Amino acid sequence: MKILMVLTSHDELGNTGQKTGFWLEELAAPYYVFKDAGADITLTSPLGGQPPLDPKSADEGFQTDATRRFEADAEASTQLANTVKLEGVSHDDFDAVFYPGGHGPLWDLAESSDSAGLIEAFHAAGKPVSLVCHAPGVLKNVKGTNGKPLVAGKKVTGFSNTEEAAVELTEVVPFLVEEMLKDNGGEYSSGDDWAPYVLVDGLLITGQNPASSESAAQQLLTALR
Repeated sequence: MKILMVLTSHDELGNTGQKTGFWLEELAAPYYVFKDAGADITLTSPLGGQPPLDPKSADEGFQTDATRRFEADAEASTQLANTVKLEGVSHDDFDAVFYPGGHGPLWDLAESSDSAGLIEAFHAAGKPVSLVCHAPGVLKNVKGTNGKPLVAGKKVTGFSNTEEAAVELTEVVPFLVEEMLKDNGGEYSSGDDWAPYVLVDGLLITGQNPASSESAAQQLLTALR
């Protein structure tokens, strides 16, 4: 079982002067769901090498057993420092793909033709695609085999408008995940803010927020089985 995990390379939070990137829990929790199930994991990012970590996600208040395990795992740290370049990665080499969030993906992966083409290829090949928190925003320009937005008519979730408002970044992000999914014809719904909420619609698995990352990964394993 080979699983690809796609991380952002973008580290600027709009024009705020603050840093962003991927959210640690959203990498660490799924990473160990997959690893403990015996999966072979490959990490990739648009620029390759070390992807930027959202510094806030390393704060003590956001630490979990999975994040602490990841930070103490020398093999995982080495793998993270050496992500392969997204360009040239093929769906043929993997059974499924998982996208951790963080705000970074809204800037680079959401506009990446490499990422869009990769998701389209996975989906067309009958392989599951899972995205959590802000990562469903990466589906912005992804089309289904019918030429329509991949999310059109599908049950989807992602970081909600109310959660974005709570972190006071509504006016900073290039677009709101919830609004984009609705605009693209997705049947968007969400659970309580910050509570786990995952939707499965065929091969597409989406999680609402950081708390949803572990269950989104478990649903991906279920789809593979």
